[in-house]
Amino acid sequence: MTEMNENPLDLLPEVLLAASAVLGLLLGSWLPRARQWIVGLLAALACVAGIVAAAVASAEPALTAFGEAFAVDPVTSTSRIVVLGGTLLVLGVSFRALRADPRETEFYVLVQLAALGALMMAGAQDLLLLAAGYLLASIPAYTLAGFRKDGPGTEAALKYYVVGALLGVLMLTGITVLYATGRGTAYPMLAEAFRDAPKALIATGTTGLLAGVLFKAGGVPAHFWVPDAVQGSSPPVAALLTTIPKIGALAALFRLGDVVFADSTLPWPALVAVLAAASMTLGNLGAFFQQDVKRLLAYSTISQVGYLLMPVAVAGRADLAQQALLYYLAAYAVTNLGAFAVVCALPRAHSLDDYRGLAKERPLLAASLVVCLLGLVGTPPTSVFLGKLEAFSAAFDGGYAWLVVLAAVNTVASLFYYLRWIVPAVSRSGSSQPAVGDQAARFVAYAATVVSLGLGLAGGPVLDALAGPINR
Repeated sequence: MTEMNENPLDLLPEVLLAASAVLGLLLGSWLPRARQWIVGLLAALACVAGIVAAAVASAEPALTAFGEAFAVDPVTSTSRIVVLGGTLLVLGVSFRALRADPRETEFYVLVQLAALGALMMAGAQDLLLLAAGYLLASIPAYTLAGFRKDGPGTEAALKYYVVGALLGVLMLTGITVLYATGRGTAYPMLAEAFRDAPKALIATGTTGLLAGVLFKAGGVPAHFWVPDAVQGSSPPVAALLTTIPKIGALAALFRLGDVVFADSTLPWPALVAVLAAASMTLGNLGAFFQQDVKRLLAYSTISQVGYLLMPVAVAGRADLAQQALLYYLAAYAVTNLGAFAVVCALPRAHSLDDYRGLAKERPLLAASLVVCLLGLVGTPPTSVFLGKLEAFSAAFDGGYAWLVVLAAVNTVASLFYYLRWIVPAVSRSGSSQPAVGDQAARFVAYAATVVSLGLGLAGGPVLDALAGPINR
């Protein structure tokens, strides 16, 4: 049962993150440089408290807050836990690298604001709030991409900003067209209006809207920024860019498909299915012969968006769609962050050859890398395996068997470029591996690996917990 509620405590995880960001910014202005790590600790505590609050709220009935603009349901609750958990891992790989940095406080604040934008996108049930969440998730990320103020970082930030600004304008234009078509911005109102609305207007507005949301997800055709921005950013920022915004964007797409476009005249399932096919295929093709590890993971994340779009395509048409997307989001987030944690632990290793002999010098770190990379392929018993299986099942049940076949072919093909990284890492001869430089990142890598495996082994109960009605 859905009920109306204007209580700010319904947004407690978001409030905690926003309050921590503001308080941290003020606190950092007074703390000496050597003690700005306190702001990072405050951010970590806010994430932990937000996860607890989200877990408690997930046991309550679904509701809407603030004029039905924000929904609190299984999609929002799961996105909160995954985003805040991912932010906690990003903070973990950042502490050592930023220790005593002149702008350490600013980094932690920007990370929290970017995560807050992702949370707002995930729970938005109004186009205006979705646009606000998009901007909040984007602007701090632009700054983070160029945070190091070096040549590659400046180039990354510039490309990221230019593409984001262009697609953001297209998104606002699309929202304007949809507002004119449906005479409102609330999702339930639009769903009612779009049943008999002209196809041309809906198609035009949806195209603009998708341009912005797919930019945050890093999916085709709004994916061009991903390789350059990820390669030019510092490893902790690259980890954030390829994980946190995607969660909010994909949750927003699922809600749009399930609530707004489920009964509209627009062929939403076919449109998203084509985008999924293009993302997984082009992402794999781009990753095949990459030598830079961050660039390889950037193309990998484009392909992963294709798999994640499969349950979005059948939102409202397949019973497994919601559980498949939410579980896959959690599995992808922890596994991808685990791989990036290994990259953060080896700050001087940039190419695949730099990882040669890692198993000989750091066997546990090499094991974490192997588990995370094979996990991204979808190898049991990692959680991504079960996530892909659920996504494939949902797409098949929704009538997209051709998409399942294409996804299976892409999954097998992706093994090639992951093995190009795994083989030198597990080689015990010809070691050229630089010394490990970040013990905190190593701990994050180990933790992410354990969670990825544990989530895969406990998949049944977790999937059952993700079932529940979405606000309409």
